[in-house]
Amino acid sequence: MAKKKYYVVWKGNKTGIFTSWDACKKAVAGFKGAQYKSFKSLAEAEEAFKVSYFEYKENNQNGVPLFQLEKRAKEVNFDSINVDAASSGNPGKMEYRGVYTKTGKEIFKQGPFQEGTNNIGEFLALVHGLAFLQQKKSNLPIYSDSKIAIGWVKKKRCNTKLQPNAKNADLFQLIKRAEAWLHNNSYSNPILKWNTKEWGEIPADFGRK
Repeated sequence: MAKKKYYVVWKGNKTGIFTSWDACKKAVAGFKGAQYKSFKSLAEAEEAFKVSYFEYKENNQNGVPLFQLEKRAKEVNFDSINVDAASSGNPGKMEYRGVYTKTGKEIFKQGPFQEGTNNIGEFLALVHGLAFLQQKKSNLPIYSDSKIAIGWVKKKRCNTKLQPNAKNADLFQLIKRAEAWLHNNSYSNPILKWNTKEWGEIPADFGRK
């Protein structure tokens, strides 16, 4: 059964929020320059309809619902970096990266590595981020959406059940280096949990979900 959608028409024969595609289609049919979009929930549609179509598009370029953008603006420290990882399979090809939260600019990226896991990538991304900030003599906070990785970093150990083999030997060398860095260095950067439910996907997300 198809999930129900809601349709906002900002500009058309008739404007408003419609509960079916047929109704939306009638509202925009033959109207030059019609402005409309579908949403997964009534709440998202109502938030979008509060602003103009162009304001919605400008503030929602990455597909983040407006209510989440508003929560981000109030609750996120944008003067920070954030990290994320992605893997194709578990284990599979894995990569990770870090971006500056305020601009979304990528500041480092590693991989893909063979026979890795997402948790390992999240752990390595956090340590890489901490080392990067230390090199820059920066006390900026760092966000991660992985409770597991944050826990591993605090314990200074990558507690993966993945077994090393010829394909992931280089990856396990990186893990050893990351663990050694944690044991031999101190840092004051706050490690913060990214609240995906309230703020949408973390900016460093690879967009493969």
